[in-house]
Amino acid sequence: MAAQHEVVIIGGGNAGVSLAARLERYGVKDVALIEPKDHHLYQPLFSHIAGGRAQAQEAIRPQESVTPNGVTWIRDAAVDIDANANTVTLASGTRVGYGQLVVCPGLQYDWNAVPGLADAVHSAYGASHYEFDLAPKAWTLLSGLTSGTAIFTMPAGPIKCGGAAQKPMYLACDYWRARGVLDKIRVVMVQPYPTVFGVPEVDRELDRKIAEYGIELRTNSELVAVSPSGRRATIRDNAANTIEDLTYDVLNAVPPQSAPDWLKATDLPATGDAGGFVEVDRQTLRHLRYPNVWSLGDAAGTTNSKSGGALRKQTKVVAKNLVAARKGKPLRAKYNGYSVCPFTVSRDTVVFAEFDDRYRPMPTIPRVPTWNESKLSWVVDRDLFPKIYWNLILKGRA
Repeated sequence: MAAQHEVVIIGGGNAGVSLAARLERYGVKDVALIEPKDHHLYQPLFSHIAGGRAQAQEAIRPQESVTPNGVTWIRDAAVDIDANANTVTLASGTRVGYGQLVVCPGLQYDWNAVPGLADAVHSAYGASHYEFDLAPKAWTLLSGLTSGTAIFTMPAGPIKCGGAAQKPMYLACDYWRARGVLDKIRVVMVQPYPTVFGVPEVDRELDRKIAEYGIELRTNSELVAVSPSGRRATIRDNAANTIEDLTYDVLNAVPPQSAPDWLKATDLPATGDAGGFVEVDRQTLRHLRYPNVWSLGDAAGTTNSKSGGALRKQTKVVAKNLVAARKGKPLRAKYNGYSVCPFTVSRDTVVFAEFDDRYRPMPTIPRVPTWNESKLSWVVDRDLFPKIYWNLILKGRA
């Protein structure tokens, strides 16, 4: 056994760092954070980078600089959990013991689930703003396009901030319109669900922008194969059970996603959960079978749309309930399914979607229709949120 800690957190992203900071503030003194990467990323800016409205350096900082003081940073990767023995096995082969365990390693990108996709996004005509290294490339391709076909795709199943799949598309369309070339570009959006997002009020606003830009929306459809050499995307319409091959000049694709393979192989997911998400009570975020195991964020088996806004609510719930559990007290904090997605529908306006896990509107300010296109929402999303993230959320204060 390498070490024993009161609380071990797997994952040094938004969830792990902000939770560690909050636990320190709540008086938990022996917290360890398992994270192999030496850098920390602010993922909401990836869409802005791909749309030419942010620089890559704005979204990255050294992991050491965001790790809270007093928290032990274990620079290694988790590869297994033995919940009966209360241990985590690391890639180095060492084991770490815990009193309480929080599992928040994020999602993995299943590039190989779509034949040809991995090669396509690394080819001269493809990119994906879900990868930090590929987001600047997406803008290079989009900004350089003056005619032809641009395809934007979103996969079915749980993914990080589903609305983010669309954001570079709107930013690019507004840019092309300003340059006078939008009418020469065919823009296709592939959406696996019956509507563009799922919240009726938000759908109406997005449909208006889609019509304004002349975007071809393919609902109930998925990218099922790509030929990088032929620049051909195969789209399946699941409702009509038909196949369409489209030739593209730019492909910006979002990969299918799931929990990390190593997590799927543990005893923590629910039986039969092919995605491998940690089985938790959806309100308390405590594991249903292991009372000293918790999960939040993208790897948790919750029904909400996965987003940073959802995570901010979940972090408070886990921190309060974990502290209560250590003291043998009832778990009073409850997560209400809240999530949020700011859609950048132009280069200076945003449609701000706030909703619950049943896709019903849940505005932070009651009776305020934040889903209306707004320049103020742009300022909040582009300028205010990154400052809040680096200076408050990661410090457990927001």
